[in-house]
Formats: sequence, structure tokens, C-alpha cells
Amino acid sequence: MQRIQDMLGYERLTQLLPTTKLDGRVITAILCGFGAGILLRKWLFRRQLQKKIAKAQEQRERLLEQMKAAVHRFKQKHPDIRAESILSLSLLELSEKLQEGTFSPENVLYTYMEQALKVNEELNCLTDFIPDCEEQLRELQKRKEKGLLYGIPVSLKEHYDYKNHVSSCGLVSFLGIPAKDDSVIVKVLKSQGAIPFVKTNVPQTMLSYDSSNVIFGKTLHPQNPKKSPGGSSSGEGALIAGGGSILGLGSDVGGSIRIPSSFCGICGLKPTASRLSFLGTPVPLPGMDTVTASLGPMARDVDSLALCMRALLCEELFHLDPSLPPLSFNDEVYASSKPLRIGYYESDGFSQPTPSMKRAIQQTKQLLEKAGHELIPFSVPRTEHMVYELFLGGIFADGIETLHDLLKNEMIDPCMRYLFRLSYFPAFVKRLLSFLLKPMFPRLAKFLDKTCGIGSVKKLWKQHDAVKTYQCEFIDKWKSLELDVILCPAVCPAFNLASSGILLGVTSYTFLYNVLNFPAGTVTVDTVTEEDEEKLKQYQGYYHDFWDTQLRKSVEGGVGLPIAVQCVALPWQDELCLRLMKEVETVTREWRRRR
Repeated sequence: MQRIQDMLGYERLTQLLPTTKLDGRVITAILCGFGAGILLRKWLFRRQLQKKIAKAQEQRERLLEQMKAAVHRFKQKHPDIRAESILSLSLLELSEKLQEGTFSPENVLYTYMEQALKVNEELNCLTDFIPDCEEQLRELQKRKEKGLLYGIPVSLKEHYDYKNHVSSCGLVSFLGIPAKDDSVIVKVLKSQGAIPFVKTNVPQTMLSYDSSNVIFGKTLHPQNPKKSPGGSSSGEGALIAGGGSILGLGSDVGGSIRIPSSFCGICGLKPTASRLSFLGTPVPLPGMDTVTASLGPMARDVDSLALCMRALLCEELFHLDPSLPPLSFNDEVYASSKPLRIGYYESDGFSQPTPSMKRAIQQTKQLLEKAGHELIPFSVPRTEHMVYELFLGGIFADGIETLHDLLKNEMIDPCMRYLFRLSYFPAFVKRLLSFLLKPMFPRLAKFLDKTCGIGSVKKLWKQHDAVKTYQCEFIDKWKSLELDVILCPAVCPAFNLASSGILLGVTSYTFLYNVLNFPAGTVTVDTVTEEDEEKLKQYQGYYHDFWDTQLRKSVEGGVGLPIAVQCVALPWQDELCLRLMKEVETVTREWRRRR
């Protein structure tokens, strides 16, 4: 009894009620009732969340069953369709056959619907089927003009709005709120003849490089179920790599297109921000503009990315979103064969590349030189300043308050548990922990300090100015070397499941180009070898800290998994970025064919 009284504040209550003639048992009963009330409210709220989750899961299962039934009906009417003749084609090859009438959009759509269902059974990458695709198919066949993406089935990252469908961002609180209209990108896709047919999974809040949420669960890597497909465009990476989609649309605020692409062995482009419209695409941190976010394509090869960008950068896009610069796709730049002057670096000095990351750059550099391009060493200026002051200072400028408000009424997925717990700590506690950790773990100490927030509007303005100053410094260095593009490491190979949420600090290779707002893309060049795995045993990192240790553990057991490189251009030169990606793809494919 005494223990219960102590726990529930018996002494405090007797002080507040000194004149009340209540004995200890009565007060204890009141306090027990009060505590039970709190627990009951928590239980009821949790039950409410579980009901919303169950309803969303039932809705998904119902739609996937509808998708299966549609495929079954089609196959009964057309039993002679050879799926492999469609699935084996590249996007350009498939598009050509659709344009000339060799293949019908109907055959292509139902073939990819069937394949997407097969991939989903293994990887859990789909969150939604779009039944409207069948109606769109009928309307498409009545059209006189064929768009650039005529008859191409397209998958969408879960947060792209599609009328009457939910964009949850992996959050229970966003469930039950169907979109009132299509996003601008979906409208442009439709105008170009594409057929959006499924939406794909994301981690909770989409602010993670992992692949799980409490609604739809965990998406698995297409080659190794113990590995993550990356995030936050997790479902897109897994579905495309598994052959269930030929073209997908993702988004990127720190590597969320490029990391799933490199993990899963496909290609992905993060364009310059504002090259494509964000209208109708919800984000978890609206107003966080220090670190730029971009929408972009993901596919099996670079030509597919180029075709998608060519189709999207059209008059319809500029009409629907007049805030975008009306820059059509520059085919002359993409198709040029002029030798490039390419800057390159193997390390950014902040996070030591894994052996396979380093080899990917060295190998690709040699192949590009043999192809006639000039490679010039480049070093990233002030990487630590960029990581702490600009990137972390930007996304945590509010002291994690927005994230806390998003998650405080949610069931927390493991991928967000680390950040959510931090959001509960008062700023003075985090600063104290930062001070105590600084001698032994300086990176973690600085990370904790940045989660305290900027502190004032004046400091936020200074930070915005610091980003512009850094961008100018980076461009000046670029121009002084007369570079066309840069070749640099991509984050790879795939991490173990549930480890990406605590590895935010080691992804500096990707989020650098969100801070700078440079177009950047990843291209798969090889796979992890036994030699890479052996060298990994000696990996210590630059700081010998928690992040270095976790990175080594997270990429262990990666033999045979894809490794990639990253290609970068200056702002608004997305076509030049794609040009380098195409060069890399060409020389590395030829090298793999010969060996």
C-alpha cells in the first residue's frame, strides 16, 4: 500500500487537501482511480489507432483482391499473352511497340498488374491499387493523339495524391482523408498517356532511410530479405527492381530516391528542386525549406529516366503550376557525345566510404578515362559545416517539434523510435548530453546539439544565408576547375533491416546535394565482392564512433548486392546529370559484359 501511495503522489495530495477529512485508504483509492483513468484513456486511444490501421489494411487487401480479379478476367479472355515478351523490354523498347501498335496498352497494363502482385507477395511493397486505371485504359484507347508515355503503367510513391485515394505518409493520423484531386504530376502523367496503377510503401513520416510503418508493415529487399530496400521511396525501389513496375515516381529530401535506387540496383534521379511540381504531394515537414526536396523518376535504366523527364517537362506541367520555370527537356545536351570534364572524389572526409563504395568510384573513373573523358580530383569544402550547420540545422530547426507533433498521437515504428524519443528531451538536457559526449563521440554530440533547434527567426535567416554562401563557395570551386559534372560515391550496399533509422549521420554523400539543390542521380555499376567483404572487416571509419561501428555492421553480409555511383551537375542542368549517368551506365555495362 505504501508503495502505491508513493507512486501516485499520496503525500502531495494530502498537502493540497489539508482540511479534508479523508483517511489514507480513500486518498489512495482516488489516486488509483485517477491513474486507472489515464491508463484507460491511453488504452482507448490505442484501440482507436488499431481500428484505423485494421481498416486501412482491410481496404488494401480488398483492392489487391480486386486487382487479382481484374488480372484473372483478362487472362481468361486472352490466354495466349506471353508476359515475358513484355516484361523483358526496356521502357524505350516497350514505348516504341506501344506507339507503333505492336503491343496494346491493355496487354501491357494487365501484365504489369500481375507481376506487381507477384512481387508484392514476396516484398510487401504495395499500399494501394488504383482501379481507375481500367477506366483510364478505355479512355486512352479512344484518344487520337498518343503522348510520350502512351500505355506505360506507372507506380507512384504513396504520398502522390490520386483522387479519392489516401496519401498517408506512413502516418495513422493521415488515414481516412482521401485526396480531393490528382497531384499535378499525376495529371501530367495522364496527359502523356501513362497509366498510374499502384501506390507503394514508405517508412513512417518518410523521414527515414528504412522501409517500414505501423500501417502496412515492412518492405523487404528484392535480393535479400534481411536487408532494407532503402527509403523513403522504399516500395518504388523494391517494386521496380523486382520487375513489378517499369517506371516509378519517388521523392528525395536527403537521398530518398537515390538510396533505394542504389540499394536495389536500379537508377534514380533527384532533379533540381522546382523542376517538377510538388502541388498535390503532401510532405511531413511543410515549410522546411533549408534542405530542398525534389520529385523524380526511378527506373531500370537511364534512358527511362530521360524519357520520363522529357514527358513531364511539357506545356501541361507549366500550365498547371506556373511557379515552375518553363524549361523543356534539352535533348541536345542529353544526346551529346562531347567528352566531359568530370570532377571526382572517393570520400567527403566526414563518413569513410565502405570498401565497395570506394571501389565503385575507382573502377568507374578508370572506365570513363578509357572512354575519352577527363577526370579531375575534387574535394568537398567544409563537409562538417554542411552536415551540422546546414543539413541537420535545417531539418531540426524547430527542435524536432513538428516531428513530435506528428508522432505524439501515433504508434511509433522502430525506424522512428530514436528521433521520437529525442523529441521528448528538453533542449537543456540534450545540450548537457552533448557536452558530456563531446570528448569521446564528437559527431553524436554535435548531432544532439542540432536537435535543440535554431532558437530564433534571426538565427534561421542567418542559416538560410549560410546555405547560399556555401552554395556559392561550392560553385566557385567547381568553376575554378572548369568541371562539367561530378562523379562521387553513392550510399551502398544495402543496410540491414531496421538499422537505417540510426544512421542519419552517415548519409552525407546524398544529402549534400539536397542542401546545394544540385541535380543528382545514382547508377548501379557492380556488385559487392568477397574481397570487398573481407576488407570491410578492417573498416573503422574516421571517428571510430557509434555511427562508424553501426555502418560497418549494417553493410556486412552484402556479397552479391548492387553497388552504385552518384552523378551530379549544377542547378538546372538535369540533362547534363543524366548525360553523365548514361556514360557511366554504358561503360560499366560494357565492362561487366566483357569480364
